[in-house]
Amino acid sequence: MTVRRLKRIFQGDGRALIVAMDHGLIDGPCAGLERPGETIAKVAAGGADAVLTSYGVARRFAAELAGLGLILRVDGGATSLGNSSGPGSLFFGVEEALRIGADAVAVSAFPGAAVEVESLERLAHVIAAAHRWGLPVMAEMVPGGFDSPPDQRTVHAIALAVRVAAELGADFVKTPYVAGFEQVTAGCYVPVVVLGGAKRGAEAAMLGDIEAAMQAGGAGVAIGRNIFQAEDPAAVTAAVARVVHGK
Repeated sequence: MTVRRLKRIFQGDGRALIVAMDHGLIDGPCAGLERPGETIAKVAAGGADAVLTSYGVARRFAAELAGLGLILRVDGGATSLGNSSGPGSLFFGVEEALRIGADAVAVSAFPGAAVEVESLERLAHVIAAAHRWGLPVMAEMVPGGFDSPPDQRTVHAIALAVRVAAELGADFVKTPYVAGFEQVTAGCYVPVVVLGGAKRGAEAAMLGDIEAAMQAGGAGVAIGRNIFQAEDPAAVTAAVARVVHGK
């Protein structure tokens, strides 16, 4: 069952173009996600393989998501109105993910942060629960946390973080791209996809980093704002698909 679900996300070439649309859990109706159904239709038309999103979007826009792989975000933290620096909480469990038809669940962990142990323990517990039902887990590994400075996101730190996720049993990992990414993929025995981060406004630079990540052994991307906040999300999705899948 795990393999079949993963094949809803990763294509025959072993790569995946995942569009991250879970930002509403923190920022509410942020630009590009005011009408999620319309955005899902655009990225699907552009060639997205899967969408990472919230329980509410997955439930309300099931028809629009039907042709895509579905990764459900089951954890979260404070909204942009809050100031919590804790490890976050589990909002949903495996039962809810299965009921909504998810092909995988996503959980974050933060090696090197003050909440490192708590976040890793939470990830391990989700992996154990999900695997009892053949449900894959995507570990989002961000050294130091989402607001960590660049000097904490070294190739050594990222390579360590993704390997720890694999050791805990994650089926694939989402992590920042860094120069020397081949060291990250060489030391990890599960697929590694790179996250998109803040909107850049420079599509060529983004595509260049994706190309470099793929050449370094990356298994795809999980990009949000750089796609759904673009002037033409379908066109940008298609451009990313050409780099990820070579078509």
